[in-house]
Amino acid sequence: MKSSPIRWDSVDTVLLDMDGTVLDLHFDNEFWSRHLPQRYAEFHGVTRDEADRRLAPVFADNAGHLNWYCTDYWSRVTGLDVMALKAELAGLIGPLPGARGFLDRVRASGRPIWLVTNAHPASVRLKLERTGLRPRFERVISSHDFGHAKEAAGFWAGLRARHDFDPARALFVDDSPAVVAAAAAWGIGQVVALSHPDSRGCERRHDHAVVARRLAELTPP
Repeated sequence: MKSSPIRWDSVDTVLLDMDGTVLDLHFDNEFWSRHLPQRYAEFHGVTRDEADRRLAPVFADNAGHLNWYCTDYWSRVTGLDVMALKAELAGLIGPLPGARGFLDRVRASGRPIWLVTNAHPASVRLKLERTGLRPRFERVISSHDFGHAKEAAGFWAGLRARHDFDPARALFVDDSPAVVAAAAAWGIGQVVALSHPDSRGCERRHDHAVVARRLAELTPP
């Protein structure tokens, strides 16, 4: 087994993204690319192609912004109960391979783990209840509490103002290139990009300095 690329003796706090880092992004990819457009087509009496044509520009306009992650926003835009639709696919919610072991090893080391996600609090509740992972996190933090997505410096400033931690001695792991870049630029001490967020998908390309496939490769000694 390869040694971890993390300087664990310089880590006091572990910050982890949820979808694509701890949890398998297959659920989200399936929901947004297939399930929601199909239900939208059925609800509005249009073809699936027409549903895709209507939704594509809305998706593009909101990518990387807080609305992209907001279930209330998408319910208003689509006319659908988005959380009810997510519950229909709840059987696909689960941790990525090796994630539970990583969490347990970090907790055994005495370091607090904070879940730091862009997901709407309703989505967070659904996923943590489904997986039973809530007790492994000391804090669960949604960007909706700060009015900024993690892609924005305002999120990181808000996180530091509200929660007591030393950014220079924090480890942050995420699968989004934009979020990884924002965290590193803001001053998080160690930032890792994950390249295999969807267990059934392809590798994701990152230009970041430290890249791992999954959390299991980062396990502390």
